[in-house]
Amino acid sequence: MSVLRVMGTETEYGIAVLGQPGANVMVASTQVVNAYQAGRVAQARRARWDFEQENPLRDARGFDLTREQADPDMLTDEDLGLANVILTNGARLYVDHAHPEYSAPECTNPLSAMIWDKAGERIMAQAAEHAAAVPGSAPIQLYKNNTDNKGVTYGFHENYLMRRSTPFADIVRYLTPFFVTRQVMCGAGRVGMGADGRGTGFQISQRADFFEVEVGLETTLKRPIINTRDEPHADPEKYRRLHVIIGDANMSEVSTYLKMGSTALVLAMIEDQFLAVDLTVDSPVAELRAVSHDPSLKHLVTLRDGRRMTAVQLQTEYLEHARKYTEDKYGSDVDPMTADVLERWESLLTRMAEDPMQLSRELDWVAKLELLEGYRRRDNLAWDDFKLQLFDLQYSDVRQSRGLYNRLAARDRMVRLTDEDAIDWAVDSPPEDTRAYFRGRCLRQYAESVTAASWDSVIFDVPGRESLQRVPTLDPLRGTKAHVGKLLDRCRTAGDLVNALTGQE
Repeated sequence: MSVLRVMGTETEYGIAVLGQPGANVMVASTQVVNAYQAGRVAQARRARWDFEQENPLRDARGFDLTREQADPDMLTDEDLGLANVILTNGARLYVDHAHPEYSAPECTNPLSAMIWDKAGERIMAQAAEHAAAVPGSAPIQLYKNNTDNKGVTYGFHENYLMRRSTPFADIVRYLTPFFVTRQVMCGAGRVGMGADGRGTGFQISQRADFFEVEVGLETTLKRPIINTRDEPHADPEKYRRLHVIIGDANMSEVSTYLKMGSTALVLAMIEDQFLAVDLTVDSPVAELRAVSHDPSLKHLVTLRDGRRMTAVQLQTEYLEHARKYTEDKYGSDVDPMTADVLERWESLLTRMAEDPMQLSRELDWVAKLELLEGYRRRDNLAWDDFKLQLFDLQYSDVRQSRGLYNRLAARDRMVRLTDEDAIDWAVDSPPEDTRAYFRGRCLRQYAESVTAASWDSVIFDVPGRESLQRVPTLDPLRGTKAHVGKLLDRCRTAGDLVNALTGQE
């Protein structure tokens, strides 16, 4: 394998109701999701999310947590009646407890994953606009960030499809040091130290201070560096879905791209048992926070064997193994995207070792730090000045006219890997090389007949059939345009499609 594998992102967005600090954010989140649905092309039927095949309490270590033992936040397979929309681009837009969440469609490479993740930002900006246009509504602002700086965090999650045969112990062993140090490339940057943000200063990651254990099933309490949820949304005999909860939500296209691409390469090495080096970190939770708290990147991480190295040096170890892995496995036939990820990864680490501020046009935390230092010099602000927290928040504002990141990008002060035309297309259209194509196109083409859908099925209500018709999509690499495009072209109705799939044409 290379960087090419099934992957995707999930983003919970920060939400604020202007002028109403005591507003019920669950109600506001519901308004956002419902307003987006109402603002799109009217559909005769609103498809529900199908929870039947979900099992969030299955643990990759070989057991199921009982519902009695589970924290209520973990019961994501229960329909709580909150707003829940399936989009024509194959994504899911819904209310996750107190936040609007965008779960991007399945993609097959880090560039696509970044584009459909970025499409989520545009969708959320439109949703907030639609919500504000409702008579009597207060303006709602959405932020692609990870903490309210009052002790609350909300997640950005990554998902990677892996071979079931890969020992989970190997995943823990080799991914933990990688995740402890990966933040130097994909941290979002944060004003304040500690979960409540009361500590003075600037740190690399918004999420680092909220992790408490090395391995576990939880996602909201006792957050683990390695999450053990075993819910593949695919053939469980062949696959597991690695659910990564430790990353920050990035505005930077380079950060998202390299976050997904470098992780995919490390997973490929783990699957192929290529990594034989021991990079075990002595105290990973403590080191995770220590790395985040040192933007100078001089902190020395202590390994279990006694060695000490910076986060950049440890990342360089992974990079060097990834280069050797691709050379041994592919030689000169390595695919262009894998070659690009390796080149960008090396370039970033080389310049980071010299001076991280060289990366202010590529990485969120560096871009944000440069902006904040400018404000500090201009207005003579100390790090504990509340204005800096406001600037920090404004960086992640999803509005293209107001968000500081978006304004930098519009002025060509951030490196772009895609363009607005590609992002606008991804807002309404699914990736064409995964099952998301079938799901999204069915939602667009047969809106009146799709009664429910999930990652691994689409359910139709077809006239003349006594029961609902479930079309399974268990293989993420089937249901693509190449696989079903012509079939969907010739099936005018959902009934025609179901008849074709069941051999009753």
